[in-house]
Amino acid sequence: MGRISVGRYIATRFTSLRPPGNLPPNPFTTLRTLTWQQWRFFLVAFFAWTMDSFDFFTVSLTVSALAKQFGRTNKDITWGITLVLMLRSVGAIVFGLAADKWGRKWPFIINNLLFIVLELATGFTTTYRGFLAVRALFGIAMGGIYGNCAATALEDAPPEARGILSGMLQQGYAFGYLLATVFARALAHNPKHGWRPLFWFGACPPALIILWRLCLPETNAFIARQALRREVELDGVGHVFINEARAGIKKYWLTLIYLVLLMAGFNFMSHGSQDLYPTLLESQLEFSDNRMTVTQVIANLGAILGGTFIGYFSQTIGRRASIIGACIVGGALVYPYTYTRTGNDIIAAAFFEQFMVQGAWGVIPIHLMELSPPSMRTFVVGTSYQLGNLVSSASSTIEATIGQQYPLPPGKNGAPRYDYAKVMAIFMGTVFAYVVFLTFIGPEKLGRDLEHIEDSCEEDESGKRRGDIECASYLGEAHKGRVVEKETVNQI
Repeated sequence: MGRISVGRYIATRFTSLRPPGNLPPNPFTTLRTLTWQQWRFFLVAFFAWTMDSFDFFTVSLTVSALAKQFGRTNKDITWGITLVLMLRSVGAIVFGLAADKWGRKWPFIINNLLFIVLELATGFTTTYRGFLAVRALFGIAMGGIYGNCAATALEDAPPEARGILSGMLQQGYAFGYLLATVFARALAHNPKHGWRPLFWFGACPPALIILWRLCLPETNAFIARQALRREVELDGVGHVFINEARAGIKKYWLTLIYLVLLMAGFNFMSHGSQDLYPTLLESQLEFSDNRMTVTQVIANLGAILGGTFIGYFSQTIGRRASIIGACIVGGALVYPYTYTRTGNDIIAAAFFEQFMVQGAWGVIPIHLMELSPPSMRTFVVGTSYQLGNLVSSASSTIEATIGQQYPLPPGKNGAPRYDYAKVMAIFMGTVFAYVVFLTFIGPEKLGRDLEHIEDSCEEDESGKRRGDIECASYLGEAHKGRVVEKETVNQI
């Protein structure tokens, strides 16, 4: 990769935002280019990501019931959310490395087995400490699925379809939230078992996802990469993988740091706008269960449409421009989202705010895939996403804690009420500005060929460029006395 001055790089941040000028393809024609196997890969990844979201939001939607069950405050229960977000990075690292070394299939299946066990365990917890322990383990399991889903769904897909598929895949998150909202209304108020049936139900769909994935092979991209590893293996494929990873980190370390910072902003944006919103509706605005459910469902419909729509157009106007545009409009909607008080206006504000929040998110799966080194695609996508989650893990606890500094008159039955709207508005406005800035200064590789299994690496003594696999072999020889010291200055 050639050198470039800081000033020149900053100048290109403006010019690179100019849309390529391609006419947007017909979305239906684009989706028809997928083969049946590519659709199956996409759908199994979509539903796995949906259940990850469903399982996460089961706690957010039952905060008050859990607090009552365990004799704790709402703030105490939000630690269950925080622990999940903090420990997801552990799962991303472990399962990401496993998926890049041994394949997408079996780490995916093990992830879903853990979902089943830990959702059931959550439903049977009887103490607050037990609840926190199970949710901590759940965080590790949940952390491993995102990178694997992105790789499974997108790396074999036709290039022209990746923008819209990225938006559709990411909205598994919103779809999971929508399902959790609906099923929480149906199952979390059981006269005998209270909130527990919601978690027991959450353990069922992953069993079907496991059976589906068992019927599918590895992705073609991973099979091709493994074949190339065998051609140049030194002491086994595993040894080549380790050297590949070393070469990838050596070249992409600055990009990896950037992606973690970007994902921190995105996770602050989504969790800051969603995790305490049900509590705001229930406690501050004193919505009935039915009214709260309707508002949440419509907000998530907006999220699904936004992610798909903006993900689709990112293929034409660019990844960065799409994210920046969605964040600017989302920032303008923060005030009506948090301070509107009439029924229909609240629903409209929630719909359009989540349209923009998840619209920006719809670009992320393909944006991360295009920026990641091919040899470490699952690891980089999953780990950057989950380390961003780690940085933002205390968002709901921060909002709940600060919200307690702004008490409101007691609600029904003397229940304490707090001005969560004020805290969420300040929090979200700051985060939108951060994401716009970081996206503006960052890189973009729109249209990168994800099926190309080699990636450029440092030059050798003759000036010839190597691919990742060749770099792995070269670095393997370095253990015998050869040293590679050249570095790339501009990685982002």
